[in-house]
Amino acid sequence: MMKVALVHDYLTQKGGAERVFRLLCRHFPDADIYTSLYYPENTINLEHRRVNTTFLQKIPGSHHYFRLFAPLYYPAFRSLNFQEYDLIISSSSSFAKGVRKRPGAMHICFCHNVTRFLWDTDTYLEENTSYKKFSPLINPVLEYLREADLTYAQEPDLYIANSSTVAKRIEKTYKRKALVINYPIETNKFMFSAQKEDFYVMSSRFISYKRIDLAVEAFNWLGWPLVIIGDGPERKQIESRALENVKFLGYVDDQWRTHLMAKAQAVIVTALEDYGLVPIEANASGTPVIAYGAGGVLDTQISGKTGILFKPQSPEALHTALIEAKATDWDYHQIRHHAVSNFSESIFFQQVRQIIQEFCGKSVVKALNLKSDLALGAN
Repeated sequence: MMKVALVHDYLTQKGGAERVFRLLCRHFPDADIYTSLYYPENTINLEHRRVNTTFLQKIPGSHHYFRLFAPLYYPAFRSLNFQEYDLIISSSSSFAKGVRKRPGAMHICFCHNVTRFLWDTDTYLEENTSYKKFSPLINPVLEYLREADLTYAQEPDLYIANSSTVAKRIEKTYKRKALVINYPIETNKFMFSAQKEDFYVMSSRFISYKRIDLAVEAFNWLGWPLVIIGDGPERKQIESRALENVKFLGYVDDQWRTHLMAKAQAVIVTALEDYGLVPIEANASGTPVIAYGAGGVLDTQISGKTGILFKPQSPEALHTALIEAKATDWDYHQIRHHAVSNFSESIFFQQVRQIIQEFCGKSVVKALNLKSDLALGAN
């Protein structure tokens, strides 16, 4: 029987990459799961699957300060033994792509992005005062990690990117071609409503490149109600700028998040997203998206039909887009149809099955039991 390993960077938080990994785990039920760190209280539900971790798991405080251990991640992943596996599927935006496979095995990497803090350091850390203060000490470490990242980026046999934007970054940075498959959402988990209420929603981690500050400033001007879901290191700073019409909910359960998305006038996305599942989740709820018009949304949104795309990345441009969206007669049923017909699990795994068949051979697909009982190819 063919042995499969699924590998993810770290399971310490909830985000789009983690939701995609959960889908991979579900569709490869017999695969073994590996990650560097696993903190089940703060991440996706893997339904009682065993999760294998690295030596980092034993370091006190590693779950809370996982970003500080960056120099140790590649050694941690390289120390894992994958000699018994025929196929490795990594889900990575940083280090999991560097796992070591045996000769003759295959490694397919679902790459969510190139390692952002290494290749877009200024944007990623621009509001981190500690980085600015200690940059003379940190920069040599980052340079060492960039060299390691380039080296270990050659480990996968095949890259699959979640968007054309990410595919271009992979080619530019790692000199590797990548196939593009737009990642799916669990469409049946999102409720539809054509009855919208008088508020807007953001769902995001509070880190600098997400540019939540733009939305806060635009909504401060308008006085319209904005609800922000999520948490992160920038929350207190951004919360201090907000007026009373902007509410901060922190993390909420999936049921409440789904309800808010379905009832909102629109979902706001101010970041330059590599791909972005939130806009698709909003559309699956029948809700239009108001998003910065660059990056992954260019693959998933139709301006004027499923949302409004604005440029430049400024509060003034968002303000204009909000006014335009308010005056638009949205077809909420058509918005949901767009998400369900283009970004369902069945369509995604039909494409995955085809790629594995072309890349690895029909016998591998048969050994993996990737067939109609997983609803692959169903509409």
